[in-house]
Amino acid sequence: MTDSTAETNVTELEKNAEPAAAEPVKKEDNFFVFLLKLVLVVMIFRSFIFSPFNIPSESMLPTLRNGDYLVAAKWPYGYTSASLPLGAPLIPGRIFAGEPERGDVVIFKHPVDGTDYIKRVIGLPGDTIGMVNGQVVLNDQPIPKVQIEDFVLALSPNTSCHVLAEQVTLDDGRLACSYRQFRETLPSGKSFNVLDFGPMFVDNFEPVIVPEGQMFVMGDNRDNSQDSRFPAEAQRGVGIVPQELLVARASTIMWSTDGSAEWLLPWTWFSALRAERLGDDI
Repeated sequence: MTDSTAETNVTELEKNAEPAAAEPVKKEDNFFVFLLKLVLVVMIFRSFIFSPFNIPSESMLPTLRNGDYLVAAKWPYGYTSASLPLGAPLIPGRIFAGEPERGDVVIFKHPVDGTDYIKRVIGLPGDTIGMVNGQVVLNDQPIPKVQIEDFVLALSPNTSCHVLAEQVTLDDGRLACSYRQFRETLPSGKSFNVLDFGPMFVDNFEPVIVPEGQMFVMGDNRDNSQDSRFPAEAQRGVGIVPQELLVARASTIMWSTDGSAEWLLPWTWFSALRAERLGDDI
């Protein structure tokens, strides 16, 4: 066989050869990659932008109710390891730090047990905070506190009456709790409502100065809140809180339920909904 004939035969073989079929990507592999990407996006979003939180107590009545679900902004106060899922120790110290403003409703880690707490910032570094007969005194100036209409909240599976609250009957026959309500106004002009049961032992405390890098927080339900008026103890008071424990600023209520919903009865998901609260800014 001549060289030219051999070359022709090789060329013909190359033309007739079937291209090797690419190995198909398994659908399971595609789904697994998609799932990993989705988890990564959700983790980034929850860690650095917005995160959901739910309200499990009545310490922030009337602003927040047991059964409220809210979204909280993660960026206003910077980021620490507390910002990450499970508190992963991946962020040294606090980066992009920002200080809260008086009146902000903030989510932070309890200084002792690390659980999420939500309170309102009343004092910042250098502020002197005290209380006289239930009125907050900020930098030697009493915060204006004006009584307004009572706060009335219907009883439900996640709402009961405090022993010091008054139980009343609504026009539709439902039982409800009635609380004395006041309007407080900070020097900045920011106002919010608080509840007060009357004279209590926590209504008076000697002035304290908020140290650098810390904050004094209180619940809006003044006589039913473990806050900076109490020393830091697991599952109890929080003391004056280091700002490095800040997690997020409460933003908007995205869902609210009275606790009567049952997972196996889908229609109760809507009958339990407190629709008038959806979209409320905090």
